Amino acid sequence: MIDNNSQYHNELIIDQFTKQAIPFTQNAAQSAKYVVKRLLTLSDVSKKDIVLDVACGSGLISCELSKVANDITGIDITPTMIQQANLLKQEKNLKNIKYEVGDVAQLPYADESFSLVVTRYSFHHLVDPSSVLSEMKRVCVQKGRIVVIDVTPASDKVDMYNYLEKLRDPSHVKALTIAELQEMFKEKGLTITDTDFFRFEKDVESLLQASFPNPEDMSKIRQLFIEDVQNGTLGLNSHYIGREIHFTIPASMIIAHKS
Repeated sequence: MIDNNSQYHNELIIDQFTKQAIPFTQNAAQSAKYVVKRLLTLSDVSKKDIVLDVACGSGLISCELSKVANDITGIDITPTMIQQANLLKQEKNLKNIKYEVGDVAQLPYADESFSLVVTRYSFHHLVDPSSVLSEMKRVCVQKGRIVVIDVTPASDKVDMYNYLEKLRDPSHVKALTIAELQEMFKEKGLTITDTDFFRFEKDVESLLQASFPNPEDMSKIRQLFIEDVQNGTLGLNSHYIGREIHFTIPASMIIAHKS
């Protein structure tokens, strides 16, 4: 059963990502390349795998995995994102993917249905990521793999990072540190086999063009990046290239086995 807070937050996610669907897809394609390469290596994905892409967005990860794995299912709560995913699938002429609109907090799949369960950049949007990890574990076969990829700010920067992101994107809930994510995996009885750390670069104006913050918050967001250039308050390594501020977002990939 979905409580009122969760229902309200789901509506926020749908509202934000309906607006962001096209710019999100265009801007995320570059940063997805490294993630896909490392995911293919560290998860040992192969032709025999049946994969679930949780909160699949516009299908960037599932389309790449489909080139290796046998069968892919993607699920996302935002219908417009699923439309974008289906367009990408058609563009690439991929036959082994199906996409569904659904709430990842209650995955509509039987126990032990997938050998590899993946989610990318979703946990910081979730009211209860721990329960979603439980669902990912439930639908994963014994000895299958579970992969979570998400932004992981440093522990002394995470509060400021969350403040920034809530200004920029009202559907943001909370980015977790790598230690918090690892602890969550351990609480679920999942055995972590690999952890990968990386950063991906963006520029502030492109980020804002692909986002839909309240207009009165735009100047606050720009000022936070200026302060990060000066004092490192966000931990995003913000720096000028010409007149533009560029920054790098810290992220992690955790690969675990269900024993």
